[in-house]
Amino acid sequence: MKQLIAWFAFSCVSASAGTLFMGAYPNLLLVIDEDKGKVIDQIKLETGLPVNIRLSHDKKLLYIFTNDRSGFEVMDVATHKVLSHFVLNDATHRFRLQGAAPDPEGKLLYTTTTEFTKLVDRYEVGKAKYTIIDVAQQKITKTVEQPPEEPATPGAPGGAGGGGFRGGGFEVSPDGKYLYQFGSNVLVLKAEDFSEVEKIALERPEDPSMRELGLSIPQESLSDPNQRVSIFNYSDPIVHNRVFGLATFDLNKRRFDFKPIGPAPQSMAGMRISPDKKEAFTVITNGVGGNKRCEFWALDMGTSKITRTAEVPCRSRFTFGMSTNGKKLYLYGASFDIEVYDAKTFKLEATWDLGHDATMAGMIAIP
Repeated sequence: MKQLIAWFAFSCVSASAGTLFMGAYPNLLLVIDEDKGKVIDQIKLETGLPVNIRLSHDKKLLYIFTNDRSGFEVMDVATHKVLSHFVLNDATHRFRLQGAAPDPEGKLLYTTTTEFTKLVDRYEVGKAKYTIIDVAQQKITKTVEQPPEEPATPGAPGGAGGGGFRGGGFEVSPDGKYLYQFGSNVLVLKAEDFSEVEKIALERPEDPSMRELGLSIPQESLSDPNQRVSIFNYSDPIVHNRVFGLATFDLNKRRFDFKPIGPAPQSMAGMRISPDKKEAFTVITNGVGGNKRCEFWALDMGTSKITRTAEVPCRSRFTFGMSTNGKKLYLYGASFDIEVYDAKTFKLEATWDLGHDATMAGMIAIP
């Protein structure tokens, strides 16, 4: 009987365990067991330093984008095996990529590229292009030159004018037919040829008291696959007081729901939503140098109000994640550790030693 109880208790603990995937220097993908708080696997990436990680729509694959030679690696989540890898750069051509996103079937990657061609005496910089990469063929199969850039919207994260790209990162509609590019505007494009279907002008929302509104790129991997929730910022036209809020974008209906919350801090480290969709969390920063101050903020998703705050020691560079059960918050990046905080009390509970310098490529948490 005791053995049965012990086995049942162990099964419950194991069932609740989650797995974290994150990049590390010089060319590693770390696999971390949440229950143990330890690195349980290290996957060597053949194409170089990981700079971004995306989860497939069915949550079975990871797409890892690397910096050294504009490389891509596809990894099976269950086995931690790299299924394929390839690079776009060659001896005379280099590519700068932004906003890569997989289609629902996992066969194509949509991104924005700028090509650099090596000539005898210089590099020739090409125009920014919308790009389709075929994962099976391991090459670019289609490019479409982007229309001229629009003026950047002040304070709009990932907006037009950033780094020579028109708009920010991509999201793909659930049916795979449309692309959404988030920036100072939201562009709705046909996935087959990048032709523009609709432009949602965020700098001119229906409420006349709002202007200079911009969406950050959604980062919440646990959110509803049919919608994206993000932080937005706007300012009033009289005194230009910056305010932030929550924006929910329905990928099927192309509809926004704006919920203003309060005065905007100097910066916000993205957002994470609890699995029950009742709370959202962010880390805000105000001040610089010796006056720099960081805080955890908890937001009620139903009322769009800040419910809890607590000061947290600032790090020079960081991002943050959430445990798969929503009970822990993680601070990491540009360091050899992960700081683990309780999501209710915001108290530091543990520091996990990674043994490697973590990149800012993001963290994928899988139950």
